Amino acid sequence: MVALAKSGGPKREPWPNRFIAAVVAVACLSVLLVAASLSPDPRGFGTHTGLGIPPCGWPAQFGRPCATCGMTTAFSLAVRGRFLESLHAQPFGTLLCVVSAAGFWLALHAAATGSRIGRLLMPMVTLRAAFVWIGLLLAAWVYKILTWPVV
Repeated sequence: MVALAKSGGPKREPWPNRFIAAVVAVACLSVLLVAASLSPDPRGFGTHTGLGIPPCGWPAQFGRPCATCGMTTAFSLAVRGRFLESLHAQPFGTLLCVVSAAGFWLALHAAATGSRIGRLLMPMVTLRAAFVWIGLLLAAWVYKILTWPVV
């Protein structure tokens, strides 16, 4: 049920909360635009070097990928709609990209309209949810280890 303000319309978020929503929208959009500006590495990892970041030392040191290997590549593929390739590169990165895109639209809507959608979503931010996200990251890391090319 929608709470009504004294004017008879639905309650809206105050300007400080709308500003925070706008900042979240800009942050999500920035990540998506950076991903779109990069050419995905066909190996399924290493796209981050397009940002001037050196190659990951983990594979050189241990012969296996780190937990985030393939994240930038997955984002770069997902923003292009190449979801199967993105999932192959890094499943957790694909999930984060989709969540970033949804976060952008929800935050933009909240900032522009004063929607209280953020208040509806906040109960989902729990310790249990954090453990679920960590579990998904670890599962994606295991997947990445199992699919890592043997050199």
